[in-house]
Amino acid sequence: MKNVLTRLITGVLYVAVIVGAVLMGGWFFWGLTMLFGILGLNEFIRISNKNFVSNTTRLLDLIGGAMFLTAMSPVPAAYMAYASSTVFFLVLYLAYFILRFVSQLYVQDGNPLTHLAHSLMGQIYVIMPLGLLSYMYSRYGMYVLLAMFILIWLSDTGAFCVGSLMGRHKLFERISPKKSWEGFFGGLLFCLAASAFFYFYGNGVFGYLNLWQLLGMGAVVCVFGTWGDLVESLIKRSLGVKDSGSLLPGHGGILDRIDSLLLVTPALLLYLVGVNWFG
Repeated sequence: MKNVLTRLITGVLYVAVIVGAVLMGGWFFWGLTMLFGILGLNEFIRISNKNFVSNTTRLLDLIGGAMFLTAMSPVPAAYMAYASSTVFFLVLYLAYFILRFVSQLYVQDGNPLTHLAHSLMGQIYVIMPLGLLSYMYSRYGMYVLLAMFILIWLSDTGAFCVGSLMGRHKLFERISPKKSWEGFFGGLLFCLAASAFFYFYGNGVFGYLNLWQLLGMGAVVCVFGTWGDLVESLIKRSLGVKDSGSLLPGHGGILDRIDSLLLVTPALLLYLVGVNWFG
C-alpha cells in the first residue's frame, strides 16, 4: 500500500511539472527539456558503461547535450537573433563532437570504442528527441504538445488497465513479457477516444487538424509510444538492469518515464510535417 501511495504521489508531481512547464512555456519549457535531457543522458551513461566511465567524458557528453538542447530552443531568441543563436550553439555542439573523439585518446576507461559508441547513442537516443520537442513547441504550439503528453499517458493507462483485465496474447514476450496485444489495443482505444474529444471539445485550438488527422495523431502516439517503451526495455535487458535509475520513487529513473516520449517526439514531428505538406 505504501509503495502504491508513493508511486501515485510521484506520478502526480511528475504530471504537474510537465503540464506547468508546457503551459508557461519560455524558460520553463526550456528548463524541462534541459532537466530531462541532462538527467536522462546521465542515467544512460551510467547504465551503459556500468559506472566505469571517466568524469571528463561524462562532463563532455552532458555539456554537449546541453548545447544541442539550447540550440533547438527558442528561448535564446530573447537575447540573440534566433538564427544566430541556433547557429552559435550548433557550432558549440560540433565542437563537442570533435573534443569527444580527441578526449578518448587520452582517457583510459575501458574499451574506447564502446564508450564512444555509447556517447553517440546517448546523444541520438536521449538528447535529439528532446531537442526536437523544443522545436515542436515553437512550431506547433503548446496545445499540440499538451495533447501529445496526455495521449502518451492515456496510452499507458489504457494498456495497463485492459492488459491487466484481459491480456492473453503476448505483444513482445522476448523483450517485455507483461505486455499484451489486448493492452495495446486498449491503449489505442483510449488515444483515439481522446483525439476525438480534442476535436469536438477543443474549442478550435487544433483548427488546422481535422478529425481524421487528430485520430491519426492519436494512433501515431500510441504505436510509437509502445515501441519507445519496448526500445528502452531492450536496452535495459541487454545491459542487465531493471530500472534506469531510482530518482523517481516508485517509478525508477527519468528514462523509465520518458521512454515513450523519446520515440513519439520524432515520429509525431514527421507526422505533423506530412500533414502540413500533404493534408
